[in-house]
Amino acid sequence: MCGVVGIYSRNESLTSRLAYYSLYSLQHRGQESAGIAVFGDYIHIHKDMGLVSEIFDRKKLNEMRGSVAVGHVRYSTTGESKIENAQPLLAKTKNGALAIAHNGNLVNYFSLKKELEKNGSVFITDSDTEVIAKLLSKELEANNILDSIKNITSVLKGSYTVVMALNETLIGYRDSLGFKPLIVGEGDFGYIIASESCALDAVNAEIVRDVKPGEAVLIVDGEMEFVQIERSERSAYCVFEYIYFARPDSVIDGKSVYDVRERIGRILAKESPVDADIVSPVPDSGTTSAIGFSKESGIEYSEALIKNRYVGRTFILPDQNSRELSVKIKMNSVRRNVRGKRVVLIDDSIVRGTTSRKIVDMVRNAGAREVHFRVGSPPIISPCYFGIDMSTREELIASQKTVEEIRKEINADSLAYLSIDGLIKAVGMRRDELCIACLTADYPVDVSEAKLCARC
Repeated sequence: MCGVVGIYSRNESLTSRLAYYSLYSLQHRGQESAGIAVFGDYIHIHKDMGLVSEIFDRKKLNEMRGSVAVGHVRYSTTGESKIENAQPLLAKTKNGALAIAHNGNLVNYFSLKKELEKNGSVFITDSDTEVIAKLLSKELEANNILDSIKNITSVLKGSYTVVMALNETLIGYRDSLGFKPLIVGEGDFGYIIASESCALDAVNAEIVRDVKPGEAVLIVDGEMEFVQIERSERSAYCVFEYIYFARPDSVIDGKSVYDVRERIGRILAKESPVDADIVSPVPDSGTTSAIGFSKESGIEYSEALIKNRYVGRTFILPDQNSRELSVKIKMNSVRRNVRGKRVVLIDDSIVRGTTSRKIVDMVRNAGAREVHFRVGSPPIISPCYFGIDMSTREELIASQKTVEEIRKEINADSLAYLSIDGLIKAVGMRRDELCIACLTADYPVDVSEAKLCARC
């Protein structure tokens, strides 16, 4: 997860606000901390724990003037949830000041950090972003920014989409497999680089195009250039962006997330039909797939559950206790819609299973005659080492139990998952263009070091 944004604005008084609105639209990608660095007469940086709206106010944004900004919202994988790990990170280099925001996860973080420490580096954080910053700083002692990016790409393993500013040069870069999304937009103010197109919409910018895997985009004095840094024989776009992470109104790598999720629901209805009275989403990430399921099956769409809009996304909360407690206040059943009915609940995924059980029980207690559960992804059987907080097999219910055992565990009358072929068809890409390692245990890069560290 995590959301990154970069702004180039010809109006220096607008830059921080544009970064703020962009991050606000990316809040779903991380709720632990947020920060903005603005390059003007000097570097203005402000970051803290919490939500974007809690960290920034009008006075603070007015103080942050400059033409270039880098912003970040954090969802932690490598590194604890604490202020030291909030981004952007600042570093001094021979060529000037560097601010960097990172979305992804390095699978060789620990060995890289150990090597840097052996050579005299001192770390302030326990985030893998600082490894990237220190490697870049060393490279910039002898090279320009593009050569420096190319050189560190040869040693970094894993997922890393970064937005950074070197002095007032704004740079976006996506690793050669393209795990995490990055898109460029243009508005009356100048340019924006962001994790999702919804951030472009928030500042009235039009899509220029996605940054390709292994490609950098540079914006210098209002001039934009795309440069291919590294090439790979395949790509590994994270399929979970389409299943869960991204906002449904975003377009990622040319694919409408809304359209993908509606197709997921339609294919799920074909693969796993059920006799029922209503189809209901587990809000909000199951909504679009539930619409597709309803259209394909002909079963009425009706809301069995209403979400409290002031509660965040439970999956990306930092610990299991927080996730379980938040379910109780996150949603409530609509008794008149479910009483005496056969209900099909559509959710995007089942990771640990505890939330699903609570939701099924909630609908049963509201008077549902039957509760059927349909899942818009295949079973998650393997840990993700590229930026999703599910790092051990033991916490993945589908790695330990059969579908029938999971059905009993969540107390549903029936349970069915989308097939892998169905998911690939819904996304509309080739299998070798996607990272589906969490569904297959077939990782696109060597994750042996990350597996070892996860057991430590």
